[in-house]
Amino acid sequence: MSPLFLALLVAFASATAAAAALDDSARGHGHRLKSRTFLSPPFSLRPGAVSNKWYMDVAFPRGHLALKSFNGEVVDARGSPVPLYETYLHHWLVVPYYPAARGGEGFLMRTNSGVCRDTLGQYFGLGAETRHTATWVPDPYGVEVGGDPPPEGYGEERWALNVHAIDTRGAVDRPGCTECRCDLYNVTVDEDGRRTGAGYAGGTRCCYDQTRCRVEDGFVDGEPRELFLRYTVMWVDWSDAAVVPVRIYILDVADEALLQGKSKPDCMLEYTVEECSSESRARNDCVDVKVAKEVLPRGGDVVYAVGHQHAGGIGTSLHGQDGRLLCWSTPTYGSGHEAGNEAGYVVGMSACYPEPGAVRVRDGEALTMVSNYTGERRRTGVMGHFYLLVADGREEPRQQQPAPSKRRRPSLCFSFPVPWCAPAWLSIGQPAMEDDDA
Repeated sequence: MSPLFLALLVAFASATAAAAALDDSARGHGHRLKSRTFLSPPFSLRPGAVSNKWYMDVAFPRGHLALKSFNGEVVDARGSPVPLYETYLHHWLVVPYYPAARGGEGFLMRTNSGVCRDTLGQYFGLGAETRHTATWVPDPYGVEVGGDPPPEGYGEERWALNVHAIDTRGAVDRPGCTECRCDLYNVTVDEDGRRTGAGYAGGTRCCYDQTRCRVEDGFVDGEPRELFLRYTVMWVDWSDAAVVPVRIYILDVADEALLQGKSKPDCMLEYTVEECSSESRARNDCVDVKVAKEVLPRGGDVVYAVGHQHAGGIGTSLHGQDGRLLCWSTPTYGSGHEAGNEAGYVVGMSACYPEPGAVRVRDGEALTMVSNYTGERRRTGVMGHFYLLVADGREEPRQQQPAPSKRRRPSLCFSFPVPWCAPAWLSIGQPAMEDDDA
């Protein structure tokens, strides 16, 4: 067993155990923390079909709040979790917006702080890994919402939800459907109106709303079923606790602008991993490594970070301008048949929770992302994103909420892409929480 595989195996096991501990400890945080579970509007899918819709003014807590967590999963009409091999959750996104006032048309989205705010402007968002990825914002921090008056000509803040789901029951090629390979979909032009072919082999532009992936003969006339995104929001009222606000940044390894000498980000969202060469196979070096640099417009203390990868991913890392490691995030793969443990699917991503003030980035610092995928075959539409929460680090809370218990783990050491050891703070945070449906 190679040192890399052993290290990753340990990381995966640690992430899974920590995520389970997160659930167990979610009962005693204190009465200030509130939790509500909602259902999205229904969407209907028959075998092979795709739904990628935006839902406006969805159910969401209102008021001046500090968001602490947001997560979701696909369920059927009975409320039962739907496994990924039946309905693949490509992603869900949630973002606040202001509707036009006085009966006017249109709306104004309120996006995050960057870097890819034009294409990845969400406040929270995950994909297939949603069931086992921690989204908890550690104390004393929170994502502030509802505190600003609406812009001139717009009404009070509301929330929009995007759900992109692919029904793969009876699919002739499940992995190909989830990777949105154009040749498997009933499209001749992509979502942007360009012809599909060698220039674009697969990705979200070929699995857009109401397209259909190829299914076996017995499923062509399959009955549709009604599905929902069930999502849980945790928050505290801004006036009930001393909260330090955070800024949300989302980075994209497919943004090659800075490496090409361009000043404006060009976040492409996805890319293709090519099959490794026979020479690489002979050297047992069948890994696709993609690197990108992006500038963080405003720095501060990194309080949370997590990567996003698709099947085939073997880990993604984020580094400061001087090369220091800021976060290493690894996927957890399922090994069973039940929802949340689907064999071959990414069912979780490990998150980083630095000690307050331990990991800082400067204004305008160029950060480097490294996204690693196995290259044993070609994969289309893969992603390598990093989601960061950054605080100014200058505000002191008036009072401290009870700190979650911490269990120190030994540092993990890796040999790829260069020899390095993960810092001691690299772990899944484990807050103590209490459900409150009031």
